[in-house]
Amino acid sequence: MAKTNPRIKKVPQRSCVGCRVKKDKSQLIRVVRTPEGRLEVDLKGKSSGRGAYICPDTECLQKAVKNKGLNRALGVQLDDDLLVELTNQVKKHEHKS
Repeated sequence: MAKTNPRIKKVPQRSCVGCRVKKDKSQLIRVVRTPEGRLEVDLKGKSSGRGAYICPDTECLQKAVKNKGLNRALGVQLDDDLLVELTNQVKKHEHKS
């Protein structure tokens, strides 16, 4: 009788730019700089472009803004509109948990 060796699927891990903790990609919020240079929150994690990940936690967002982790990871300055949208997404995720 042949052994069945169930393959364990690897879950992608990413680091939060605020707290620098590695977590499952699905637990983080992705911010992306598109090839056109626009910054947007990528809820599905599929948009093309340079991405950075952040925990859905207000403290991590504040750390990432204070230490310029998002700016460094994306290679651009964050605008106020994106920060407002990102703050809203973080708060929405916090309420779900």
